[in-house]
Order: sequence, then C-alpha cells, then structure tokens
Amino acid sequence: MNITPIKTRIFHEGEPLLDFLVKYLPRLKEKAVVVVTSKIVALAERRTAKFTTERAKTKLIKQESDWAVRTRYCWLTLRDGAVMPSAGIDESNGQGKLILLPRDAFQSAKTLWLALRRHYKLKQLGVLITDSRTMPLRAGTIALALGYAGFYGIRDYRGKRDLFGRKFEYSRVNVADSLATAAVLTMGEGNERQPLAVIQGALVVFTNRVNKRESFISLQDDMFRPLFTRLLRKQ
Repeated sequence: MNITPIKTRIFHEGEPLLDFLVKYLPRLKEKAVVVVTSKIVALAERRTAKFTTERAKTKLIKQESDWAVRTRYCWLTLRDGAVMPSAGIDESNGQGKLILLPRDAFQSAKTLWLALRRHYKLKQLGVLITDSRTMPLRAGTIALALGYAGFYGIRDYRGKRDLFGRKFEYSRVNVADSLATAAVLTMGEGNERQPLAVIQGALVVFTNRVNKRESFISLQDDMFRPLFTRLLRKQ
C-alpha cells in the first residue's frame, strides 16, 4: 500500500471543494482512495462559528452533541455514533473561528465520490473523510473515518475459521478507520499543509453502495457500555 500526502495552499472558507481537489490531486488511477481532512470539508460547507465566550462555546458543544459529559480537559461527547472531545469542534487553524464537523460526512464523501469518478472517468474509486481522535489510556492522536464512499468500511471475519480451525465469533476489522489513521500519519497534524492524500494498493473491496451504519455499534451492544453508564449517572 502506498500513501502520498499532498501539499496545498491554505483552503478558504466557502470555496468550492471539488475545484480545490481537482487542482491539487494527481491524475487518479483505478482503485485509488482519496483522503480528505474533515476540516476543509467543513470550511467548504461554512461550518464555522465565531469564538465569543467559553459559555457560548459550551452551548455550541452541547447543541452539536447527542450527550456531553464534562471532564478535566474538555467535554467528552457523543456525535454521529462516535465518542469525541468537544463534539469535534476545533480551534486550531481556524483564524479565530471554531470549525465544526461537516453536516453529514457520509453524504459529503458520496458527493465527492460521484464527482471525482465522473471527472477522472473511473469505475472503482474510494473517498475517505478523516478527523483526529484520542484513545482512552493512550497518548497521542489517531484518526477516525467520519465518512467514506466507494468501498466497504468493515472486513467481517465472523463465521470464518482461524489458523487452527476455531470459528471467529466477534472479529471484524475496521478498514475505514485503519486507512484514516495510516493516511493522517503521513498528512500530519500541525502546519504541514497537507489536507489531502491518495492511497494506492489499499486492501479494500470497492462497491457502489455503502451502508453508513456498518461501522457503528449501539450503546447496548458496546463492550464499554458500563463506563458510559457510570459517567451519565454522575451528571
């Protein structure tokens, strides 16, 4: 698998995202996966808010969340089926504004997927929208696939047998999040100015239909449910 980060100029709020991608992307080949950071998707959608007071910021975080729990460092929130700090609202590189998450990252990925396939005349193409995340009890950030299109995000091993013939009962590989983390590692998290990347040779299965729920687990079925239950009881 080969990942090529792409350096660009600074993306400006409200400018056409597709034009920006076509300007900087190389000539795409079949079975490429185009990676786009969620920040420029949000800026294209004008998903920003002026920073006024901490109280106003807290109100915005709660509006953007399904639930929010105050912690020592930030608000721990649930949004779009994922746990994240502060509903994904980011102050970095916002030029004084708060940058929210895209309205619907899966729909944004689908829109870009259709347009890029048409522009480059491709049959098999993937689009992946990423955001940074932290893991409990682990230092540093990894990445999350906020939305994707053109490939299956989960590789399911359930019902198959391991090396010694034992059937897998629960094992699934999150392909989308794994690709997101690999790509963001090359794109950088600081002032690298590399909001795009192209992956070639990814071990994915391409498809024209994506089930956006395949990557999510309900709270009732999640192994971390006791932790969330205790947190919510304390509120």
